[in-house]
Amino acid sequence: MTDILNRRDLEILLRSFYGKLLKDPAISYIFTDVAKINLEEHLPHLVDFWEQMLFHTGGYRKNVMQLHLDLNAKEHLTEKHFEIWLSTFNTTVDGLFVGENAENAKTRGLSVATIMKIKFAQQGV
Repeated sequence: MTDILNRRDLEILLRSFYGKLLKDPAISYIFTDVAKINLEEHLPHLVDFWEQMLFHTGGYRKNVMQLHLDLNAKEHLTEKHFEIWLSTFNTTVDGLFVGENAENAKTRGLSVATIMKIKFAQQGV
């Protein structure tokens, strides 16, 4: 295994990760029924976000927090949802990659989840 080195690696990671989430009935409905995402259409945006997070490149310009606040207003994202997301993310990273960027991705994933939970609590959402 190698480290996460480029956009293609992020595509592999995120396709695998979201593929797993979409098979988990405890969380998949949020993507399919609430957010109504089409993974093929959404994947480039996800890759842009993670490319910005890990490599400080890419064209992600959306307000990821507001998007998730809006989603949380439609369907309350619970501690269990965050646990599933983070566990699946970490397991997927570990199954595909090893190295500094892979570890950084897991750290950033934890940071994003933590900040979202704090923001949701502050908003009373």
